[in-house]
Amino acid sequence: MSDHTPTPELWSTIETLTQWLDTNRPVEGREGLLLRILKLSEEVGEVSQAVIGATGQNPRKGVTHTWEDVEAELCDVVITALVALRTLTPEAREVFGGHLERVTRRSTARSAQADVPRQSL
Repeated sequence: MSDHTPTPELWSTIETLTQWLDTNRPVEGREGLLLRILKLSEEVGEVSQAVIGATGQNPRKGVTHTWEDVEAELCDVVITALVALRTLTPEAREVFGGHLERVTRRSTARSAQADVPRQSL
């Protein structure tokens, strides 16, 4: 899938979406924050629905989605998670970057350890 559309700058776009949602938020305060975080569950459910539809797992409905639908729903999960993180903290970029770095370091260190042969005693 190469459609040569320029990718918008991630964090400025997340900031724009967060501001737009804040302007149009029907529920304020802590409850509004919690509802924004809970929106992730809805989006993950839509990924599941798309996978079931793409594989035709519901015999009554058959194939109702494409793998491109699954891709789009996964993108919605990522966007929703980043907006929720940005809603929780203005330091979302730094929080995410630091966490990604720790996960990457931990994951790659484990695979590097698996490549090292164990010495017998």
